[in-house]
Amino acid sequence: MPTINRRITASIEGDFVVFIIGARFNRWWKLPKYFWFLSSMPKMLAEVARDPNNGFLGWQRLGLTTNIQYWRSFEQLMAYSRNRDQTHYPYWVKFNKEIGSNGDVGIWHETFLVRAGEYECIYNNMPLRGLARAAKHVDAVDRAATAAGRLGRTDGSDGPGGADGTLPRSAGL
Repeated sequence: MPTINRRITASIEGDFVVFIIGARFNRWWKLPKYFWFLSSMPKMLAEVARDPNNGFLGWQRLGLTTNIQYWRSFEQLMAYSRNRDQTHYPYWVKFNKEIGSNGDVGIWHETFLVRAGEYECIYNNMPLRGLARAAKHVDAVDRAATAAGRLGRTDGSDGPGGADGTLPRSAGL
């Protein structure tokens, strides 16, 4: 992936959801027994990515068994997870029947409901990733030049480089 060699930030209208989900193989020697589990997440991600109307905005892998997903609303995330005709539901049932709380495989997720304008992010010399990949990206200038500006608390001139988005090499992000 090519890098974007300037400071950018994500831009998204309205509320959205950040959903982080992961798994851990506690008894790795049982991995062959649960190979079906390893193949479940790629199938689910492909399925939600195919439907532009389900509220799924995008995702990013955070490690071998963890990813971060962006959804338009909590209701749309729940609608997908509980839809018996979608890939997630039968895997959810299978996990609870075959693994449940036996200790072999751990699962976890965290859900964050983000209100409009109550987020900030910065990317520099990076390929698109995270929220900027799931939503849209814009140059981090003017109000978006600083973290406080991106959160609407200043006009963006509170950083070492001012609101034009340029920073001295030693300034950091």
